[in-house]
Amino acid sequence: MSSTPIALTIAGSDSGGGAGIQADLKTFSALGAYGCSVITALTAQNTLGVQGIFDVTPAFVRQQLDSVFSDLDISAAKVGMLSQPEVIETVAQAISDHRLQYLVVDPVMVATSGDVLLQAAAIDTLRNKLIPKATLITPNLPEASVLLDCPRPESLEAMIAMVEPLMELGAGAVLLKGGHLPSSNGTGKAVDLFHDGKALHKLESPWVETRNTHGTGCTLSSAVTALLAKGYPLMEAVRSAKEYIAGAIAHADHLNISRNKADGHGPVHHFYRSW
Repeated sequence: MSSTPIALTIAGSDSGGGAGIQADLKTFSALGAYGCSVITALTAQNTLGVQGIFDVTPAFVRQQLDSVFSDLDISAAKVGMLSQPEVIETVAQAISDHRLQYLVVDPVMVATSGDVLLQAAAIDTLRNKLIPKATLITPNLPEASVLLDCPRPESLEAMIAMVEPLMELGAGAVLLKGGHLPSSNGTGKAVDLFHDGKALHKLESPWVETRNTHGTGCTLSSAVTALLAKGYPLMEAVRSAKEYIAGAIAHADHLNISRNKADGHGPVHHFYRSW
């Protein structure tokens, strides 16, 4: 009997179900990996935004980590929302102690609604303690600008110039997401840049015009994580995850879950391949 691929998400809970832990577990299931979770924060959240954040203590985050690692054969994990410096340090130490094979870090700082999710004091800790342990980091352009303390790029050329400095932060690879690039709306393409530690690759998918993009970053990073847990090489995992999120965005308008469709940002469709 072959072993079941197991993926772990270390992130915050989204009560609206579109991002965070909930999006990650849906993605793991959609792509054929068993999902487990360590919750770092609770949010009161819906398609309109984040109304409140309740942080989990570092000690209980560590207890959750030790519990799942002591029993489950986890080969890949993703890290999402970590709002406190102490929690980031706790997660980084546990990753080292448990000798995790693959770590995907999605440096969640701002929600789709614009709500800030990461304390300013935590940015240096994320940059110095956790990112160097990552197999892959998956920042969007606003997050990359914060990590590098530089202006947000306004062109593909400026975006390309960010990749090498991001690599210098110490991760094994970088997937820089270009959905916030102003020119994306005019090109008909959603462009991401992937550096695998050896070369730079441009990944393109059709641009989809929709308001329903809540949880796209969480979903992409957890898709890579699920595929790594299943044994995919990193390049193949990134390309397949990009294809999956493109489809989830393309089918997002098929969902009808909010009473405030004109004002909010609905989720992507994680199960578009099976519903």
